[in-house]
Amino acid sequence: MGHIREYCERLVRLDESEWSFIASHFKRTVLDKGQIVTRAGETEEFLSFIESGAIRYYVPGEDRDLTFDFSLDREFSCAYDSFLTRQPSQYAVETLSRTVLWQISYSDLQAVYNQTRVGSHLGRFIAENLFLRKSQRERSLRTLTAKERYLRLFKDQPEVVRRIPLKYIASYIGVTPQALSRIRRQIC
Repeated sequence: MGHIREYCERLVRLDESEWSFIASHFKRTVLDKGQIVTRAGETEEFLSFIESGAIRYYVPGEDRDLTFDFSLDREFSCAYDSFLTRQPSQYAVETLSRTVLWQISYSDLQAVYNQTRVGSHLGRFIAENLFLRKSQRERSLRTLTAKERYLRLFKDQPEVVRRIPLKYIASYIGVTPQALSRIRRQIC
């Protein structure tokens, strides 16, 4: 739980009673590599903080999945649109390694928002960060070549390049694994 408090206190100072209330609503979950956190077609029930591990977000396909995002250590994760709207998710969330999550349910998060001084501030910050990531991703898909997207990923998120299997990175930047191999050869 210390990592969540550290994350929150980068934004706002928490007094002990607020922190105790917030912390009491999180539950620790440990998942093995390859476990589904949220299935496509299910409503997201939890906002998760990744203590350690790696997660990918993907649209399941008949021939192959379409990976569109990743989350790593000390980030919040969930099928956020499903979580907010209480509607079934159009995509799946899967662990790529052994992953330790601290999860808070939708109803418990609403209680944190309503009963703490800092809850809404933290929620807004998390939502704003998720929006900015999505906006940057959409812009890169529209304006950059596959090679430029890979180089930007390499520069901005080297941990993703180091920890995520290449087949998922290829899908993320919108190319086949073979095309990603060619891009990587051109760079080296």
